[in-house]
Amino acid sequence: MSKILLLLANGFEAVEASVFTDVLGWNKWEGDGSTEVVTVGLHEELQCTWNFTVTPEKLLHEINFEDFDALAIPGGFEEAGFYEDAFSDAFQQVIRHFDERKKPIATICVASLALAHSGILQNRKATTYNHPTSKRLEQLQSYGAIIVNERIVQTEHIITSSNPGTAFEVAFLLLSNLTSIQNKQKIKDLMGFN
Repeated sequence: MSKILLLLANGFEAVEASVFTDVLGWNKWEGDGSTEVVTVGLHEELQCTWNFTVTPEKLLHEINFEDFDALAIPGGFEEAGFYEDAFSDAFQQVIRHFDERKKPIATICVASLALAHSGILQNRKATTYNHPTSKRLEQLQSYGAIIVNERIVQTEHIITSSNPGTAFEVAFLLLSNLTSIQNKQKIKDLMGFN
């Protein structure tokens, strides 16, 4: 069984978190049964970007990082306070732990900036929110990342993506990395993506 730590910052986008719970949840019940997602945050109650409130299953200080096989982080909005949690020492410690052990790390949109802030994207290919009106790619580059302006970039065990529209693709890529391409295709078919 692969246990996935879904790390939620205050101000995260609900849709970017739900793809992980849904795709990996479908796999748990309808696929090979090998994935389990645990939602984790710094606060007993988290407010999403659009005022949706979520209660994580665990608080970060309650878990043992060694119990988890992969890390998933949805992005969020600065205006909703996303970076306060995402750039916190506690979040950075989690990110470095998974990177040091080469465990899969999947991020959507600006969540890659949390990885960059931790230092793990130095001299690694990555992407982030890439709309022409945004300066997020420049921000990512300022951390020493090698910018690849594509929808999804996988470098070693790390997945980064360019916008919320990539969310399902990232979740399916993580599923494929944790199980198999055939299993991913089965879940995509069951969920109506084929």
